[in-house]
Amino acid sequence: MSSLVQSVDWLAIAPPTVAAVVGLAVLVTDLFIGDARKAVLGWMSVAGLAASALLLLPLRNGDRAAFCLTGATDTCSYVADRFTLVIQLLVLGGALLVALLSVTALKDADRELPEGEYWFLLLSSAAGAALLPASRDLATLIVALEVASLPAFALVGIKRGDRKSSEAALKFFLSSVTATAVSLMGVSFVYATTGTLHLTRIADRIQHVDGQFHTLAQTGVVLTLVGFAFKTAAVPFHFWVPDTYVGAPLPIAAYLSVVGKAVGFSGLILVTVVAFPSYADVWGPALAGLAALTMTVGNVGALRQRSTRAYSAVRLLAWSSVGQAGYLLVPIAAAAYSKDAQKAIGSTVAYALMYAAVNLGAFAVAALVGRRSPLNRVSDYRGLYAESPLSALVLGFFLLCLAGLPPGIIGLFAKVTVFSAAVDAGLGWLAVVMAVNVVIALFYYLQWTALLFRAPEGEPGTHRAPVPLTAAIALTAVLGIVLSGAPQLILRFSQTVLF
Repeated sequence: MSSLVQSVDWLAIAPPTVAAVVGLAVLVTDLFIGDARKAVLGWMSVAGLAASALLLLPLRNGDRAAFCLTGATDTCSYVADRFTLVIQLLVLGGALLVALLSVTALKDADRELPEGEYWFLLLSSAAGAALLPASRDLATLIVALEVASLPAFALVGIKRGDRKSSEAALKFFLSSVTATAVSLMGVSFVYATTGTLHLTRIADRIQHVDGQFHTLAQTGVVLTLVGFAFKTAAVPFHFWVPDTYVGAPLPIAAYLSVVGKAVGFSGLILVTVVAFPSYADVWGPALAGLAALTMTVGNVGALRQRSTRAYSAVRLLAWSSVGQAGYLLVPIAAAAYSKDAQKAIGSTVAYALMYAAVNLGAFAVAALVGRRSPLNRVSDYRGLYAESPLSALVLGFFLLCLAGLPPGIIGLFAKVTVFSAAVDAGLGWLAVVMAVNVVIALFYYLQWTALLFRAPEGEPGTHRAPVPLTAAIALTAVLGIVLSGAPQLILRFSQTVLF
């Protein structure tokens, strides 16, 4: 009888493992240091996330796997392939930038936020988010999804004595738990009809399900997608987004907008394209409808934001992220109809990488303005150019990238790539809906951009940016500018994503 004991490829699992270990180290260290030295925890976390990201470099030359079935080395629970590495780069890079924003936010909070718990929860969530794209069975996928989500609930409600924060966390928690319960029911249906949880084996066996179980299998496919659709903030699972972003600390809102979405979209891609390709006639139309509905509701919601309303800048970014989620869903839906599903998925990955860089940059500038104007209204950005020319130029560049206008060339190329994926798949109606929504989004992005360069209403103030916040803004700006100068880098890179 073959041995059930197998060696573990520690290098393959190193990125999420290091993040988790550093999180535990931070929690233990917090017990032994005084309040005056709590800042050390933040820099430990930044170093841990940087180390996790750097550990992706030795993995770039080949596929590696761990926790495989005995006698079936091609059926594994953890696979570090190109797709995994790209999403892990997005997740860990995004978490690193959020950590830089958090160093400043925690210092400004003046001990109103518990630093040890904050960093432990952030690193734990990042570890779960990095684990998810490598997961190749439904059990590991669900566990990774919850490891990424549960600490995020606590982070949203971590502000002491803040009713708005507690309410946001409760909404986020209840709606997410409901979505997860539905997904678990779907997973149980899939397991009942196929007898396996490994994605590649599900793809093979679900094609040969007995006729009497066909409806059960279809129901399982649809229900399994719900939890991941919730994480992407797809309509109608989006209602938690505006209140959660406003109630959470601003760096956590940025984290949910980028890393949270990466978790949802990578899960959706794995479940649909890898596990359920033979049920494309079920999930394809569903995702196409979700994409159209999500981008429309998101952009209309952003369009309705009043510039003088408290936290309107954060709310606008929240609704904008819902609209952007709609664009990200388009290529996944197109994969159901396309002869080259890999190319369609590459379009989603390219758009996700662009969105992550510029959206985190926009949140970084919002954090800078929020230090001077705690209510963070869109009207507070009027005349920002007179106060901080570089901040205004950088934010204007980020907004133009999100709108898909020059000089934000990378945003334009990413939108064209998504648009062409829809057209190539024969989804002309979805391409038209996307074009209409891009025009709608132009209005509020350009309106905000123009406000930056208008004359200020009073005397121009000053924006003193701490070093960590400056570093986050500079990194995202450099990344956006480099990719706009050479967009083929990200487009070629994303098209090499293979499972």
